[in-house]
Amino acid sequence: MAIFLVIIVAITWVFSQVYSNPAVLYFGVIFSLIMNIGSYWYSDKIVLSIAGAREASHDLNMELYHSVENLSITAGLPMPKVYIIEDPVPNAFATGRDKEHATIAVTTGLLKILDRNELDGVIAHELSHIGNRDILISTVIVVLVGFIALISNWFLRFSFWGDGRRGDREGGGQVQMILLIVGIIFAILSPIIATLMQLAVSRKREFLADASGALLTRYPEGLASALEKISANSSQMKRANNATAHLYISNPFGEEKVKKSWITKMFSTHPPVEERVSKLRGKKQ
Repeated sequence: MAIFLVIIVAITWVFSQVYSNPAVLYFGVIFSLIMNIGSYWYSDKIVLSIAGAREASHDLNMELYHSVENLSITAGLPMPKVYIIEDPVPNAFATGRDKEHATIAVTTGLLKILDRNELDGVIAHELSHIGNRDILISTVIVVLVGFIALISNWFLRFSFWGDGRRGDREGGGQVQMILLIVGIIFAILSPIIATLMQLAVSRKREFLADASGALLTRYPEGLASALEKISANSSQMKRANNATAHLYISNPFGEEKVKKSWITKMFSTHPPVEERVSKLRGKKQ
């Protein structure tokens, strides 16, 4: 989060220098703070709306409710709200600003293909995200990455139109041109760097949630088997979205059935399922 704040301040500072307008810097800092505060209080509603989730019925989803309730007690966490996503693709995620305001959402496809031990493994994984405070980290990252991409796109558009300030009367035109070039480079690279940070954090937290979930159920095979079943379905979710892809237990755009190189892994929202399953089963890579 600190690095993201530095990136935002640096980008808006460069923009303010290019346009000789300090208001750009003030606007960027203030707007980023407003977005952070808004995302903190309304993150769960935003994510659930994007996913098209609805609150689950206790009577119609008793097994799911009992799984969440029992594991929440075991983990020492307040029971989160439970939501259902009408989608045949098996998947799940957790969201919210803290453990007292958390939500777990699962797809109808997930409930259809998993047995009780596997379902417990997935729920334990999502509860671990809540217990490890990943849900807040992930949401803040979504907002900051989006903001960096937004202001970078804004700068790239306006930098080519000219603003009447680059031909400074006192010979500052060269300085302005240098700042312009630096600004364009910054605008191109910043969203890439921010996205890589988002993906790196996501992959690290997935491994941690796998491990914590296995400790919670004391049966790592349940989660390992669930991951294999989930990854066997390579279909894309109906409402898959790049902004929220890293929140899911598995890539909502579908798992690629090809051997991934290191560069491919770098740009992936999730670690390879084979690697996750191997770690859960205690096998060396």
